[in-house]
Amino acid sequence: IKCVGVTKDPQTGTITELHCTYDPETRSGSAQEQRKVKATIHWVSAVHAVQATIRLYQPLLLTDQAKPAADQDWTQSLNPQSLERLTGCWVEPSLRTAEPGSRFQFERQGYFCVDSDSSPDTLLFNRTVPLKDAWAKVAKAQHTST
Repeated sequence: IKCVGVTKDPQTGTITELHCTYDPETRSGSAQEQRKVKATIHWVSAVHAVQATIRLYQPLLLTDQAKPAADQDWTQSLNPQSLERLTGCWVEPSLRTAEPGSRFQFERQGYFCVDSDSSPDTLLFNRTVPLKDAWAKVAKAQHTST
């Protein structure tokens, strides 16, 4: 399915319709002679989705030093943004039955595991591996070259 247009509610800007075409020669599981697609995206139904809390982790320390100098207070190197909690996130309802430790890829975000404190009514996921961020790499290269 290829999205060729979008209809939005004029007052709220909320997407109300997707206009799509279907190409049966790109169907998943098809014979190899059929066309390959660049990517496949799985969408979560707004009607059936359930809420979850997502934890995103960054490095705990702001410095690259494994051992700070003797006169330096190591707590000054703590990253206050090392944990970000996202609430009100939407996931597919089948994740309610996922066992703690089960791993999933969340589209365009990275890999996540079900937290041991998660329950069917209070879903909690921890990011274990972020996806590569090509733009962050470009920005870092530009920053170091100036």
